Amino acid sequence: MKLFVRSLLAVLVAASVACGGDGRPVEDSPDGKDAQALPHGKADSLYSACEFDHIVLWLNDPATDVAALKVSGVHTRAANNLIEHRNGPDGQLLTSDDDFFGDIEEVDDVYFVGPVALAQLAGGVSSYCEKGDYGVQAETIFSPQPYHTSHLARVQELIESAERSLDIAMYSFRDQGILQAIEDAVDRGVSVRMIFQGTYDDRSEPAGSMSAKLEDAGVTVRWVNKIMHHKFVLVDGPRNTLLEAPGATLASGSGNWSYSAGTRYDENTVVVRGDAELALRFQKEFNHLWAHSRPFDWNDELVYFESMPIEAGMIPDHDGLDAKFTSANFRTYYSSRYGNTFSVERGRDEVSDRIVELIEEADESIWIASGHLRSRPISEALLQKWQDHPDMDIRIYLDGQEYISEWYHGEQERELVDCLDEAGDSEAQRQDCLDKGFYFSFEMQRAGIPTRFKYYSYRWHYTYAVQMHHKYLIFDGDTVASGSYNLSDNAEHNTMENLVVYRASHYPQLVGAFVDNFTDIWETGRAEGVLGQLTDLIENATTQIPIVFEPMALTWQEVTDLKALIRDTCPAINSEDYRRYPEDHEVCYLD
Repeated sequence: MKLFVRSLLAVLVAASVACGGDGRPVEDSPDGKDAQALPHGKADSLYSACEFDHIVLWLNDPATDVAALKVSGVHTRAANNLIEHRNGPDGQLLTSDDDFFGDIEEVDDVYFVGPVALAQLAGGVSSYCEKGDYGVQAETIFSPQPYHTSHLARVQELIESAERSLDIAMYSFRDQGILQAIEDAVDRGVSVRMIFQGTYDDRSEPAGSMSAKLEDAGVTVRWVNKIMHHKFVLVDGPRNTLLEAPGATLASGSGNWSYSAGTRYDENTVVVRGDAELALRFQKEFNHLWAHSRPFDWNDELVYFESMPIEAGMIPDHDGLDAKFTSANFRTYYSSRYGNTFSVERGRDEVSDRIVELIEEADESIWIASGHLRSRPISEALLQKWQDHPDMDIRIYLDGQEYISEWYHGEQERELVDCLDEAGDSEAQRQDCLDKGFYFSFEMQRAGIPTRFKYYSYRWHYTYAVQMHHKYLIFDGDTVASGSYNLSDNAEHNTMENLVVYRASHYPQLVGAFVDNFTDIWETGRAEGVLGQLTDLIENATTQIPIVFEPMALTWQEVTDLKALIRDTCPAINSEDYRRYPEDHEVCYLD
């Protein structure tokens, strides 16, 4: 029935435009001044969510003007009023008084936008909704797992699916399969841009480097003067028009593009297609970094270009999603000596502020899986929450490198006191003291907050570490905050990071997957009795004991007791050789 009504309306619209309806001039409006296109709301309308969303994106797009709307069949009064509304009182787009459309209801509120104008607008975006697969599709890939099912294999598939563009922001990239997929994409005409942390080092010896290989393949590679810690790729993103956003795919998370990230570490990568807000927020972030990046200067044939500007007001905003970027903590300027530069602004804490808000809003539970816990505002918020709600289900799971002894905690507290004394009345210097890397794991467990460590070696070293590299928080079992952001001041003020907040109202399966993952890793090795088996092995050893072992989730006290047992059994563990060269020692030889 709706299809018939829409067909009839289309005929009437065409007639009204052609002859002015009941004899009126073409310039007159076929819709009344206060006509309502949606008198009974969106649910009872003739149009789909796809059409509504694309209409809003089309009207907010910088390339859309009165002429473009009229060419697509929108009647003159509606076209003029819609653009006047969007551009604001000064009539100019991309100025401070712009009034972008937030939803289809705001479009309907514009004078002379009624059933006819809505039908014409829907006709203008109809080609974007013909496939019938509109809607958000999300998947989460957790590591470690076999390479062929890892996030590395999935990223290759996404790159192979690219039709127009790839925008990549990456900290570590060594996977040859992904490199080949990128090279193949360029060969078939896909435009690829990459902001790469490795480029900073590759500049000194560019020949044969990953950055050089990428530029040789036709990828424009650039770098920024802060640590580039993002791990995302935007496939066919909205470079040229907002209307490309719903069809874009984003892959982002904690996992770098390395074999260890896929097959050894605890990681997560989220793949989302069909969320225009998410795509636009990450495209805006990439555009910002790209516009203030520095060149690698290897392949002179590559041409630098920037894509369409995206203002915050252009981006649809729904309650089920939020995205924060540490780039908001930096001002930008051009240095005559160094080029484009990011410089931190004191007092800005874009991501940690959001996490603190989520901690304060939580009612029932807070579960944290993070490689680090060195952020003072986040840690203090957790301690305050625990003090106010001692029955709340708070759990913290950290990588083994975050374990510190009671003695070490005392040392860092004394250093903080000394630093504050030296700072005197200088607020800036006092803040620097508070922002220094401080390990908060001991304070958490001392306060009684259940805290465990993924523990796999007596002494940490990256060559054998099977890291707990997640960076996510779960609130009340229905909200996940995840991304590249480590819980540290370094991440907040020296690094380009992201944190995405997903709510179960829009991402139920994604949130459920994170809940299941945390439930699993929180019990790592405990049901299997790994600690007891290791303890027995050490106590009964005659020639050597392992000091790199199967990972297990241990409390602070369990780690403390295990370390004491290893030291007592093999005193050589603290010799200079073992301390200076931990990578050479996976067992400790007994006297």
